[in-house]
Amino acid sequence: MGEVQELQLHVRVRDIGKANPADQQVNITPQSTVPNLRNHKRWLRISIYTLSVILGQSAAALLGRLYYNKGGNSKWMAAFVQTAGFPILLPLFFISIHKNPHTNGSSVTNQSSPSIIASIYVILGLFLAANCMLYSVGLQYLPVSTFSLVCATQLAFNAFFSYFLNSQKFTPFIVNSIVLLTISSVLLVLQTNSENQTESGKGKYILGFLCTVAGSVGYALLLSLTQFSFQKFIKREDFRAILHMTVYQSLLATCAILVGLFASGEWKLLSKEMKDFELGKLSYVMTLAWTIVGWQVHAIGSTCLIVEVSSLFCNVISTFGLPIVPIFAAIIFHENVNGVKIISMLLAIWGFVSYNYQHYLGSSKLKPESENVNQVSQAS
Repeated sequence: MGEVQELQLHVRVRDIGKANPADQQVNITPQSTVPNLRNHKRWLRISIYTLSVILGQSAAALLGRLYYNKGGNSKWMAAFVQTAGFPILLPLFFISIHKNPHTNGSSVTNQSSPSIIASIYVILGLFLAANCMLYSVGLQYLPVSTFSLVCATQLAFNAFFSYFLNSQKFTPFIVNSIVLLTISSVLLVLQTNSENQTESGKGKYILGFLCTVAGSVGYALLLSLTQFSFQKFIKREDFRAILHMTVYQSLLATCAILVGLFASGEWKLLSKEMKDFELGKLSYVMTLAWTIVGWQVHAIGSTCLIVEVSSLFCNVISTFGLPIVPIFAAIIFHENVNGVKIISMLLAIWGFVSYNYQHYLGSSKLKPESENVNQVSQAS
């Protein structure tokens, strides 16, 4: 009986070896194209999120500078417009229901309790409110070009936090990118003859610079904590989870900023500020409205990049978008773009290229490995 079973097994193995090669090719080709299609769709999503971060950040920073230049003076209002756009995202919940109805049951059961997730939203929301306030003070006392380039220091802080919170791996190209992008902003400290020192005074310039650096530290920590929360507590990476994080975080930050706005008494001055705005009342409202839209586009793009790739990659995109702002600032606000700022922009671009080259190397190494895995699975 054992000899008969051994003979049958030998015949089956021999028949598999004699299988038609054309049939094997038909089975392999469709399966091998599926990972490529998924990879293309993923990079398409990353490209869309990247454009959202760069365009939203650039437009919001320029409109924020316009608000201050034409008569705006409320720091709380400048912070309010950075978070108040979350109602724009509410219709996306209905769209995501059809495109991504729900995750599987296992991912839902692995989530932390609703009380823990709610606590995360509260903590990150309050953290975001404080960070927005720091940025609003920095933008008030610094030229928009200097403000944007000083914000590039957030990349170095984010690399530090990502190493400890997100287990970020560093390669020579990533380290080179971080160093170059950080130096591009540190050079501005050596620029003693700042155009803003003559306008608002050296003391306010230093205050704006320190607040911007503190805001950069806070923003870097916020990105790392967001990634950490998705990995350890939320444990979902679908679009609805991203919307929940963005909307609830912005809602709580907006409530905290409104409390500060009314407690400080600045709300009493808003009607006079609107009347005295150099471009008129309608332009005042439209400036704030489009600033709200810009920051919210940036917020949803940033959260998507954190979930899709990492917080460090999101920060690299934000830092790469910063040199765009001084170019438009020179055209719109006639700010001076001297040699130091030009060098800063070139270093920022160089650092961005270095980081993306590392991603290219990583993709090149992973591609043959995935092909080998597919061939083994197909052979089995």
